[in-house]
Amino acid sequence: MQRGELIEGVRGILAKAGFYVSKPIAMRSISFDIVARRDETLLIIKVLSNVDAFSKENAEEMKVLAEALQASPLLIGEKSGSGDIEEGIVYSRFGVPIISIETLSDYLLEGVPPFIFAAPGGLYVRLDSELLRSIREERNISLGTLAEVAGVSRRTIKMYESGMGAMIDVALKLEEFLGEFLVLPLDPFKYTSETGGRLMDLSGMDDLSREVFMLLSKLGYSVVPTVRCPFEALTKDDRTLILTGVGKDETKLVEKACIVGDISKITEKKSVIFLRRAKSRQNIGGAAIIGKDELKKLNESEKLFELVIARCGINEKS
Repeated sequence: MQRGELIEGVRGILAKAGFYVSKPIAMRSISFDIVARRDETLLIIKVLSNVDAFSKENAEEMKVLAEALQASPLLIGEKSGSGDIEEGIVYSRFGVPIISIETLSDYLLEGVPPFIFAAPGGLYVRLDSELLRSIREERNISLGTLAEVAGVSRRTIKMYESGMGAMIDVALKLEEFLGEFLVLPLDPFKYTSETGGRLMDLSGMDDLSREVFMLLSKLGYSVVPTVRCPFEALTKDDRTLILTGVGKDETKLVEKACIVGDISKITEKKSVIFLRRAKSRQNIGGAAIIGKDELKKLNESEKLFELVIARCGINEKS
């Protein structure tokens, strides 16, 4: 399947499952292809035929976005250098979960979750560690007995009871011996942040971006620069987060502003694009347009947010 077809297939599954799905993103070198929301679940998705093309830099960018937006990063692919991305298995690369489009469909449309995850050494399942421990203690089964049944050490059994994953054959032996289902389903959308945040780095930015971000910082905002995104930064304080773009020419910003505006609607965040000189338009595609000179006149973060809200609500044709 061509990558474009794969992306449309994923978008179709998400829409059918009740997600609000972003429009196709035509910009090149973007770290993600789809943003989708259903209730409290927000997904940032990259789609690749071969997941080996997924770089560490791409993963880090998706994780930074996921942390800031309280979202889950997800990579959907068909194959890797080791073989196909198999149905019903959750893989990972640089800390980002990977599943096939079939697994996505099973999970969202059929209600069938994956049970197996790939990790160094093979394929594993997650055991109900509390159930395993309580059954063993209630039936007075020794660690040694379970270890012998499963073909592992006593220490390994203790680690299973503490939450460590088990090889599939070991899990089946334990279930057969105890007469209980121990294997738990996996949630491919579950993600624990591990980035620890990103400090503002103005090196490598053009003069306009550097000046805008410094002005935002003086207003009390924390500015998190983004790479390979339709927007240049995430601007946030204790209460708000704004998708922030910077541009020099209003006439060349229509496509970018429409993409940023669409993403802001899906993520339920406001969006703004700062221009060297704002002309007549105050809104493009749902993104507020603010001139650098206007930004300079503001002395409170609240004033900026009020201006963004007012202009995001203006209904102008793009």
